Amino acid sequence: MRLIFNFLLAGLVFISPSIVKAQKITDVNTPLHALKPDYPVSYDITTINNVKQKLDVVYQYLNEVTPCQLINKKTGTYVEASKIDTNTIFKTGDFRLTSYEWGVTYAGMLAVGKATNDQQYIKYATDRLGLLGASYPAFKLQYEKNHSRENPMHSVLDPRALDDAGAMCAAIFKTLQISNDKNLLPMADNFLQYISTKQQRLADGTLARSRPQPNTLWLDDLFMSVPALAQAGKYTGNKAYYDDAVKQVLQFSDRMFNKDKNLYMHGWVSEMKVHPEFHWARANGWAVLTMVELLDVLPQEHPKREAVLQQLRLHVKGLAAYQTGTGFWHQLIDRNDSYLETSATAIYCYAIARAINNKWIDAKTYAPMVLLAWNAVATKINKEGQVEGTCVGTGMAFDPAFYYYRPISVYAAHGYGPVLLAGAEVINLLNTHKFEMNDSTIQSLDN
Repeated sequence: MRLIFNFLLAGLVFISPSIVKAQKITDVNTPLHALKPDYPVSYDITTINNVKQKLDVVYQYLNEVTPCQLINKKTGTYVEASKIDTNTIFKTGDFRLTSYEWGVTYAGMLAVGKATNDQQYIKYATDRLGLLGASYPAFKLQYEKNHSRENPMHSVLDPRALDDAGAMCAAIFKTLQISNDKNLLPMADNFLQYISTKQQRLADGTLARSRPQPNTLWLDDLFMSVPALAQAGKYTGNKAYYDDAVKQVLQFSDRMFNKDKNLYMHGWVSEMKVHPEFHWARANGWAVLTMVELLDVLPQEHPKREAVLQQLRLHVKGLAAYQTGTGFWHQLIDRNDSYLETSATAIYCYAIARAINNKWIDAKTYAPMVLLAWNAVATKINKEGQVEGTCVGTGMAFDPAFYYYRPISVYAAHGYGPVLLAGAEVINLLNTHKFEMNDSTIQSLDN
């Protein structure tokens, strides 16, 4: 028995040094540059299938919680569009079918449908916008009688801010290219009339608001106007729409773009001599998205096209400098102690991928950051299909606390359209560009 014990002890003494050596990782025995880091999000070249799976979960959630139906608000029974009365409402879900956020969502659904040839996404947009178009005449008659803001379509019938008009109008024009549903035209015309003739403007024609101060420019308003004007130019062939769209981008940029940081401030007030700069992430998202949307349809021969393109390139360069190691951007882009925000990250992901796919910017430079951004956004799509980490609707402030402490919510509708757009354009990117892992880094093989 003692012999066996001595043998085992000797064996342990003999084996132990080799175990220690095997565990010791040095420059001599290990290619240290190839060690796998503990990344906070996936650092890989995602696949089309993985992206589509995430988008499908979002679609399933949205399809369930945004019913496409008219009901009697007293009885809950179904109502046909031809039988609308003062008790008729849209069946309530988690989100409103007529909001600017849902204009972005309709555009996102169309983009995914086009990128994947999955018709359920296109049907989502055409069904709901089709319901609005079919309901518009009856609700309009009601509104002309009582002008009640309880009318389910009051923001469509009587827009009172660019928020009411622009994103929905752009989505309608995009839908008309697919469905040719003429019921949509009265809504589009009404929105265009508001943008072109009713919204407040400065003396030089720049779109403005009277809040929170007189003669205020909101960076958000680029997106709430320009894509609609651009799409109207494409649909009608009227050059004046293009000219107004380009003017807005360049005149907003003259006042609000910081050329040192290549970022936009959120608000600019005409009467202020000093303009506080808060580089709010989602507003910068609306700006970069606006330029992409405009360049998508602006004729090549337009005399100001190159100026818009150069502005886009500067902005993308500025945004790229502030992406975090997690793939996200901060709520206030240049303030690292503000929280990481999902909707802005998704918008940047889409806009930069779109610019790459259209060869406006260099794929080798920017495509890896797009894949990182998508991998970050994907972590915020929960198993129910809700988008987490999205800042709620936000006014304009001239102090940092306001932006730092804006709440986040899965019911902040701003997150869904950007996620759909981002996923669709990443699929397009993966379909048209090749990538490889080289020395553990993601590299574009674009020529």
